[in-house]
Amino acid sequence: MAVKVGEKAPNFTLRDSDKAEISLENYRGKNVVLLFFPLAFTGVCTTELCTMRDDIGSYQNLDAEILAVSVDSLFTLEKFKAEQKFNFTLLSDFNKAVSRAYGALYEDFVLDMKGVSKRSAFVIDKEGIIRYEEVLDSAGDLPNFEAVKETLSGLN
Repeated sequence: MAVKVGEKAPNFTLRDSDKAEISLENYRGKNVVLLFFPLAFTGVCTTELCTMRDDIGSYQNLDAEILAVSVDSLFTLEKFKAEQKFNFTLLSDFNKAVSRAYGALYEDFVLDMKGVSKRSAFVIDKEGIIRYEEVLDSAGDLPNFEAVKETLSGLN
């Protein structure tokens, strides 16, 4: 089930890399860039999240918080965040419910893996409405970061 621009973003509660429960509802009143990525410590995923890390000021200037989600365990994400010095929240969707709710789940992935998050980007406005969605079929592609920032710019 995919979500569409103009719809209310499905709420969720996941654990972050510090083991705290984080709910999308807690971000009401803020713009959110919600990213799904396949697997920690892989080349394209590291590139994607390092791009966000290195450009965090642009997103802060656009009044946006970044939440990055994968099906990795919160322990894996804790190590990934520390190693790469990510300056935003990493969330574990180990049970795959949130990735599925957003239409961002590969049922079958490479090397016979099942249930891996698709690389995806969503912009959720301060009222909890999806204003941008991009679900990529190829895990080797990166989201259109400029389109994400344009969408955010239009919200402010």
